[in-house]
Amino acid sequence: MILKDKVAIVTGAGSGIGRSSAEILARQGASVVVADRNEVAGTETISLIRGNGGTAEFIKTDVSVDADIEAMIDFTVKQFGQIDILHNHAGVQVAGGLETVELKGMDDSYFINTRAQFYAARLAVPYMKKIGKGSIVNTSSNSGCFYDNDMIAYTTSKAATIAMTKQMAVDYAKFNIRVNALCPGWVDTPFNDPYIEQMGGRDAIEKHVAGTIPLGRWATSEEMAESVLYLASDLSSIMTGHALVIDGGESIA
Repeated sequence: MILKDKVAIVTGAGSGIGRSSAEILARQGASVVVADRNEVAGTETISLIRGNGGTAEFIKTDVSVDADIEAMIDFTVKQFGQIDILHNHAGVQVAGGLETVELKGMDDSYFINTRAQFYAARLAVPYMKKIGKGSIVNTSSNSGCFYDNDMIAYTTSKAATIAMTKQMAVDYAKFNIRVNALCPGWVDTPFNDPYIEQMGGRDAIEKHVAGTIPLGRWATSEEMAESVLYLASDLSSIMTGHALVIDGGESIA
């Protein structure tokens, strides 16, 4: 197990990529703090991890609330004594173009998709510095690299996350703390529901996926989790400041 004796935090771990990330990190030996605002979903995740012999604890966390992020970090250190890995995954998808998106949607996108990751990292890095290394994985999107139609709030925040990740990587490399961004394409989870609705429903999105992604299909959350494991672990020990796009070739088609 390549993460034996490591401690990981995963936000948005109650479902989708976040849950799969928490599961794979635990399978590889990490003690995982499952953070999610949905207590039922988060509890299900720790039950799955424990059912497979892993170690996990849940803390209810709304990343739009600074006090919740502070509590998450404090809880982790009290429970496990250290922080080796932070996967900032919790996010929001707000549809709409320049003239249609609500101002609150623009604000929420930045606050949840970018600022919350900044604050969690800010609080985690002192503990990583104490142990002489660490890995932060910030979930962005391939939409932060090549953009989507009428998704200005989402794409702006995801592009900002990539820029923030690169800056963090430069600033903290001297402490042996690596910071990378995960940039998924189409992953079949409820997170995509706002864009699916905007596109015209499930049939329309299935045609879009089949017609625009060279590999011709959605990714699964489990496939994304494999890349989280890569970025979080020493498998990527020489990689920092990278935006890892995993989208079936959509961004190069």
